[in-house]
Amino acid sequence: MSGPSRGRRRLLAALGAGAAAVWLARPSARGAPHDAYFRQLQAALRQAGIAAPTLVLDRERLRANIRRVTGHLAGKMALRVVVKSLPCPALLAEAAALAGTRRQMLFSLPQLEAMAKGERDILLGKPLPAAAALAFYRQFSDADFRPERQLQWLADTPERLAQYRELARGQNLHMRLNFEIDVGLHRGGIADIATLRRMLDMVAEEPRLRWAGLMGYDAHVAKIPDLPGLRSQALRHARETYAAFAAAVRAHPAGQAAEPCFNAAGSPTYRLYPGDGPENEVAVGSAMVKPSDFDLPALDDLLPACFIATPVLKALPRFELPYGVEWLGRLAGGWDANARRGYFIYGGNWQADPASPSGLASSGLYGHSSNQQLLVGSGMQALAVDDTVFFRPRQSEAVLQQFGDIAVYEGGRIVDSWLVLPATG
Repeated sequence: MSGPSRGRRRLLAALGAGAAAVWLARPSARGAPHDAYFRQLQAALRQAGIAAPTLVLDRERLRANIRRVTGHLAGKMALRVVVKSLPCPALLAEAAALAGTRRQMLFSLPQLEAMAKGERDILLGKPLPAAAALAFYRQFSDADFRPERQLQWLADTPERLAQYRELARGQNLHMRLNFEIDVGLHRGGIADIATLRRMLDMVAEEPRLRWAGLMGYDAHVAKIPDLPGLRSQALRHARETYAAFAAAVRAHPAGQAAEPCFNAAGSPTYRLYPGDGPENEVAVGSAMVKPSDFDLPALDDLLPACFIATPVLKALPRFELPYGVEWLGRLAGGWDANARRGYFIYGGNWQADPASPSGLASSGLYGHSSNQQLLVGSGMQALAVDDTVFFRPRQSEAVLQQFGDIAVYEGGRIVDSWLVLPATG
């Protein structure tokens, strides 16, 4: 046999082997029908006559999560409930009662207007414009809530503090101020001791203002790449920075609050604070319902407690793309067994991912829709028209407010419907 003939045979053999390897690398079919938990949840929604996109809250899981969060803290630090992450008055009341706290963190004027009642202790989680503060005082009328004792406005710069000072003077108000400090997130806030002292001087010179505490948020600690030692170094830096600010404020005449509020952490990081530093409270909200962005090692013992439920409107025998490119859909289904069936659902395009039945996914070929989202699957899900698909939200803030009243699931039934707060930034 000639050399060129042997070369062609080797080339063909290599090409055949490569094609076989590519073919064997095709994604294998995956998926399964709802497990017992989601079958029961689907049955509860049907019994309640719910047939539109709905946010479902598992009250038993919620309560278990709240108990675990308070168990983690073990009384070493106080708990402040984050309203934007649990934007529902009944849900907030449940959390406050089980956790034994009156403390809340708020992030918008509408939330403040809704929650400034009774005996709550409120800390703003971001600095609001002075005009928003003025709007609050103009409409505020709850005789049982005393803003000068129960409300801490957040000041992040000398300029913001000056605006609040002028507001207090012009409206004859007494205002408590918590100072936002930068502990490494670099999202604003006081970055150095000199600025802190300048702001404390401003408070000391104005009898209508009173310093109340510090707030140092450390979300970066859980989100930076998990390279060896990087997260622990970031945590150490955050705590050392906080301690330096706390020491400086205690040494200033304006920083002598009887019970200062030294707020720190959030759902991803609250377990990293053992209560041995100046920080005396943590802010937690999302961990109590655990959307998927909070699937973190520190929260492994918490359970997902909220889901988006929506009906299947169309269950197609095969996944098809529109006219003119049908061949591409057939090619996709031939290559990937998980793109062989198509399901159009009621609504879609949420900040959420399919959770049950398993093996469903959005189609990158078809695109997204907020009207009738297409999901593709292998068919092993055994979905039919009017069955329910459950999504797991990636976050709780904003998402919990997109569906009207929350359907409360407990004991195998939908037992209540909870109003949500207005959707705001």
